[in-house]
Amino acid sequence: MGRTDRASRVIAAPPATIYGALIDRDSLEAWLPPDGMRGRIEHWDPRPGGGFRMVLTYLDAADSPGKSSDATDVVTVAFTQLVPHRRVVQQAVFEADDPLYAGTMTMTWSLTPTDDAAGDATEVAVTATDVPPGIDQADHETGIASSLANLATYVEPIG
Repeated sequence: MGRTDRASRVIAAPPATIYGALIDRDSLEAWLPPDGMRGRIEHWDPRPGGGFRMVLTYLDAADSPGKSSDATDVVTVAFTQLVPHRRVVQQAVFEADDPLYAGTMTMTWSLTPTDDAAGDATEVAVTATDVPPGIDQADHETGIASSLANLATYVEPIG
């Protein structure tokens, strides 16, 4: 079994809103790419057994060479479990010639309502298992935390 990376964040939105952002194509394109990247979904099938293919492009490839090309990371993601308002489980495979990036990484997004007074906050915990050894752990956890911050900005009410 490979390495496990984790990150979590409390987001001021109900689980239903966050779940919707996890299974909506336009939403994922908007918030999933971590800082320094942009994303484009090329294929979309939001059901268990379905999935998507995302091309992540580095805004400055000089500092972050891609896994799939000099400037990109291409990942094919399968939805293995969709539990409305509670959990999304994905299996992600990077397109890479380097065997250090080969393999299937499982990403589990768990949504837990918090006990805040308004009842509209959710702890979003991300667990990545079987992370390919070529992916630096600190960079990966920073990237997940960046995606969670983007998700919070995307779903939290303004004001």
